[in-house]
Amino acid sequence: MSVLSVNTNGAALNALQNLNRTTSDLNETQLRINTGLQVKTAKDNAAVFAIAQNLRADRRGLDAVKNSLDRARSVLDITTAAAESIQDVLIQIKEKVVAASDKGLDQRSRDALKQDFERLREQVTLIGGNATFNGTNLIDGPTDAANGKPAFLTALVSPDATRQISVTRIDLSLAPSGTVFDDPVAQADGSYTGEFVQLAVDSTFTDAASAEALIPLVDSSIRNLSQALTVFGAAQNSAEQQRAFIDKLADTVETGIGNLVDADIARESARLQSLQVKQQLSTQALSIANRQPQSILSLFQG
Repeated sequence: MSVLSVNTNGAALNALQNLNRTTSDLNETQLRINTGLQVKTAKDNAAVFAIAQNLRADRRGLDAVKNSLDRARSVLDITTAAAESIQDVLIQIKEKVVAASDKGLDQRSRDALKQDFERLREQVTLIGGNATFNGTNLIDGPTDAANGKPAFLTALVSPDATRQISVTRIDLSLAPSGTVFDDPVAQADGSYTGEFVQLAVDSTFTDAASAEALIPLVDSSIRNLSQALTVFGAAQNSAEQQRAFIDKLADTVETGIGNLVDADIARESARLQSLQVKQQLSTQALSIANRQPQSILSLFQG
């Protein structure tokens, strides 16, 4: 049995509670539509939010891995191009020393070949010195980490930085004067001993015999450059494969985050329209309830 009272309007209180709930749901739905997120803060769903934050951290870590691999790929691209150019120069050098080893060649012609040889020899140094990306050079001289000449080029392949790929430094510079050349030998850590380019900074010839003595050294250098290009090419391929995998992994993580926290916009849009109608009805119900105490006045009318 309802009681008419001027002090308490139960119907209005109930209508107000319903209106407040509807307004709260409406605001929440509008926020989901505006942000596109169903779980925006820990208040929305603490467990899901925590999982999503961990995945976001992994996603940022994968971005760092991408940057690391891109840097390594750029260094390797320049290194490989330089090594190919040095090998091309060595092939031209072989042409000069073979021509100069001809005992029937006059001295003037041999001197011209010598000048060409020495200019080409200097190209090896120039190419190696210019093979630098972002301060890193893998072929110009021995290891000197303080001056951008690391023993190994490394790149991250996991967001926790526990796994990485590396490629060894290979010295393709001219050897010091008087060097006794040894063929390259791979070591347990992946590095190499010996000389890849078996020409010294002052290597030259003056007659047919000295030119002929250079031929086996140039041939060894050309073969060694092919070995170096195999090392760099394999490293390039590995870096590219890892980069493609990291792209796929990052996309998968991004999709997983979306599945956890993204709002269903179509569903939220339908819910928004429903709540807007419900809010209008609740407002009208409150208005009616607020007029109810006025009926008490009719009891005192004559």
